[in-house]
Amino acid sequence: MSDVSVLLRDAASAEQFAKGYLAYLATLLPRVDTAAIARVIEVLDRARREQHTVFIAGNGGSAATASHMATDLGALARLTEDERPLRVLALTDNTALMTATANDHGYAEVFVTPLRMWYRPGDVFLGISASGNSPNVLAAARWVKARAGRVLGLVGFDGGALKELCDVVIHIPTPRGEYGPVEDLHLMVNHLITAWLQHRLCVAHDLLRVRGA
Repeated sequence: MSDVSVLLRDAASAEQFAKGYLAYLATLLPRVDTAAIARVIEVLDRARREQHTVFIAGNGGSAATASHMATDLGALARLTEDERPLRVLALTDNTALMTATANDHGYAEVFVTPLRMWYRPGDVFLGISASGNSPNVLAAARWVKARAGRVLGLVGFDGGALKELCDVVIHIPTPRGEYGPVEDLHLMVNHLITAWLQHRLCVAHDLLRVRGA
């Protein structure tokens, strides 16, 4: 039984459950490897500087996180004075291509198909999977890794197979099945990463403006 299941079972009211859930999230935060977050930020910023594309993918709630993350990171483009924005694309956002691929070739291929179209040497794949075992995310990670691309991961539970495939992984360790807390912290990590990159680009923008004054 997961920790959230215990909270649900024992809570006498919605308010009590809410307090318990938030307290539980607070116990997960110290388990997050901040050094791994820093390494992911460095890979993303290097991709920006070298004009490689970052592809992001996941299923269900993680698909929403992929789209959210691509939106947040894509907004950094407005801060790049030197015309080197972060090239980022959520592979979850082309519904027609995803459904065509799933229908004709199987759901496990839905992320590999767009990678075949758009991937270039040096690009980065960021897979999001609470279990770390989503077949389509694993297929995309293996496809990119076979072509010497960088593979990043946001995972939960025990990390699954994706954890072992990643060059850098941010792991939210929880009991199996705790999708909500894992997805909560994945979004928090997204906002943390975006905030730092935004801050650094703002600093760089201000320095360029001062030097050009």
